[in-house]
Amino acid sequence: MNAPERADPSTTTIHMLTQPISVTFDIGGGREVTVETGKLARQADGAVTVRQGNCIILATVVANREPREGQDFFPLSVDYQEKFASAGRIPGSFFKREARLNDYEILTSRLIDRALRPLFPEDYLCDVQVLISLISSDGEILPDSLACLAASAALAVSDIPIKEIISEVRIARVEGEFLINPTRSELENSDMEFMIAATSKNLMMVEGEADECAEEDLVKALGMAHEAIRLQIRAQEQLRDKVGMKSKRDYKKPEQDETVREKVNAFAKDRVYEISKSALSKYDRTEAYSQLKEEIIASLGEQVTDVQKKLAKKYYEDLKWEVVRNMMLDDRTRLDGRRLDEVRPLSMEIEPLPAPHGSALFTRGETQSLTTVTLGTALDQLLVESAAKSDYSKFILHYNFPPFSTGEVKMMRGPGRREVGHGNLAMRSLKKMMPGGEYAYTTRIVSDILESNGSSSMATVCAGSLALMDAGVPLKKHVSGVAMGLITREDGNYAILTDILGDEDHLGDMDFKVTGTRDGICGVQMDIKVDGLSMEVMRKALAQARDGRLHILDAMYECMPEPRPEVKPHTPRMVKLFIDKEYIGAVIGPGGKVIQEMQRVTGATINIEEVDNQGEVSIFSADKEGLEKAVAWIKGLVEVPEVGTVYEATVKGIKEFGAFVEFLPKKEGLLHISEVSWKRLDTMEGVLKEGDKIKVKLLDVDPRTGKFKLSRKVLMPKPEGMTEDNERPQRSDRGDRGDRNDRGDRGRGGGGGGYRNDRGGDRGGDRDRRGGDRDRGPRPERQDRNDNGGNSEGNSERPAAAPPSEPAGE
Repeated sequence: MNAPERADPSTTTIHMLTQPISVTFDIGGGREVTVETGKLARQADGAVTVRQGNCIILATVVANREPREGQDFFPLSVDYQEKFASAGRIPGSFFKREARLNDYEILTSRLIDRALRPLFPEDYLCDVQVLISLISSDGEILPDSLACLAASAALAVSDIPIKEIISEVRIARVEGEFLINPTRSELENSDMEFMIAATSKNLMMVEGEADECAEEDLVKALGMAHEAIRLQIRAQEQLRDKVGMKSKRDYKKPEQDETVREKVNAFAKDRVYEISKSALSKYDRTEAYSQLKEEIIASLGEQVTDVQKKLAKKYYEDLKWEVVRNMMLDDRTRLDGRRLDEVRPLSMEIEPLPAPHGSALFTRGETQSLTTVTLGTALDQLLVESAAKSDYSKFILHYNFPPFSTGEVKMMRGPGRREVGHGNLAMRSLKKMMPGGEYAYTTRIVSDILESNGSSSMATVCAGSLALMDAGVPLKKHVSGVAMGLITREDGNYAILTDILGDEDHLGDMDFKVTGTRDGICGVQMDIKVDGLSMEVMRKALAQARDGRLHILDAMYECMPEPRPEVKPHTPRMVKLFIDKEYIGAVIGPGGKVIQEMQRVTGATINIEEVDNQGEVSIFSADKEGLEKAVAWIKGLVEVPEVGTVYEATVKGIKEFGAFVEFLPKKEGLLHISEVSWKRLDTMEGVLKEGDKIKVKLLDVDPRTGKFKLSRKVLMPKPEGMTEDNERPQRSDRGDRGDRNDRGDRGRGGGGGGYRNDRGGDRGGDRDRRGGDRDRGPRPERQDRNDNGGNSEGNSERPAAAPPSEPAGE
């Protein structure tokens, strides 16, 4: 029986796969980006890959067909994750697999979420999950600038209902030129960097930082970024048309009851206006609104159903949204009675806590931040790891938002995405004014929000700036921040609000946070919920934000005009030294022996690394004496002894001919008995002992042996009446004879003292002058001459054992 024919596996695979569909466009400078669908993740509602160079991002979207029972909100989840395999790396965690999202991935997820969320219809309540993965990494291409493009393209080729297509780009200014999606290397040299998302008509989201840029520079960057985004949107439209996606799925709309709506509006409209106009505190206003809600439900009668009660509550919130907005536009007044451009009352306090290295309490209206600063060593740096690279950060900011700050009871589950996002904005703003790489401290700021009614992230910036100066950190300038709001109406009327409340954030069309110094913008975070925001309105919002920022800065400078001149007594002292890189090994020692001994003896923490082709040594100690000792030790290890310099020396050993002293770490020399004192000494007994600290002066360094000639007496006053005849003859080098190890350097009988060495040189010169052409014979004859104690024929010019000016009897 013949065996059945088998299909060719390769042929089968080809039939199973659909033909990929792609579009390619140039983002500038010949850099091509390809968006492709139909090859990967085909069971998702929408799936695309975005590729630039070796960077490939996979984005998928899936949405439930029906909303969950009783669901009255839109559950969108967006997660961006980098696969370590994309860069050929294995995760460093214990389980060696990707775990929870790190802060960088959370921040990227938030950027995408904030841009996508307004695209969905307000009555769409089905669960939607957007997953974006970096599956291939390129060392020079930043994947976060392509992630939102991938997510939007996946939605565009799906039947999930979205109102518009968007995209997102990074724009940076490098050497005065604006670049779209710069490389990692280019970004390192930028002085402005913003991530911007937009539809073809409107800006949706802005976040970034700058080195005190002008407001007009930001407006220019927004305009250029929007043009680049429109190019990417056209590419997505082309891909959608190639796929043939012409319509979106239908979905179940929430129930409506116009009769209930009319009853709610009739019963509560005037009451809502009355409460909103009363300039109540947040607590009193919330209580009044809650009481009115209960009265509305009661007014519907006993026959009302649960569905109608739920709808009544929704219509009541819609009514509040409309009434409060119209009040601000028509009456030009706000919920707390302020003018549109007025900042809430400010209160600031330095050092409310005695133990932290720095602290500040900042209160603005009903928002309060208690912020601390801790200064640590290089060992406290934060490891920031991504698929492409791992870096260490010396500046850390953590933002905590406990539930009691809003009078609520919630489970404490650690920092959420909101905390990470708000902390990142404050960190980027303050980091711009931090001292440069020469500042050795690792700095950690912690902001605990104790009260919150709008813009707690901006309170964190202000409190952080004050706390840094309180800690003695040489902050260049104070940084403050203010949150702006916007109310618009179809008739063209609008109102820009300075220092918005929590309710104004919820009711408004824009949440625009701007941080900076007196000289320019340091950070921006903006979410826009309205169509058609013009650049003219943007310019006015930025100008009003600058006025509010300067008002807060004036109060901050009055509270703390400049950093403390030095850190507090209980703060670890820090010194940073820079040494030639060839001395790094000498400081560390074999197997770390030297640096470990220094840390053990001084109690200091010492960190050394090679930076920019030189050694960077950071020394930390809570004890001032230990710090100074460690600094002197390291300087001694790398210092080259200089003739004429006075050193603090330690006596290491006593001999009959003098004392051996250590005048620099690991550098010793002989202090000859003749150089100890102006008085003639016959013995060292009772003069010095081991461990004594004395000052010595380096007189000379023997160029042949490298030995040091030291003197103590030259630093002592010369006794009155002492003449050169009373002084002991100078035979400092002769003392080396006591060190048996040095005999080989002199040769036997070659020169018992410094003058005999000089004599040898003179004699050689004389002999050369007498008979430079004479054959003086082989070298062994010279050795015989030395064996005779240095005597030879023709030695009539031999000098005396002591200089002529000294008594021969000596």
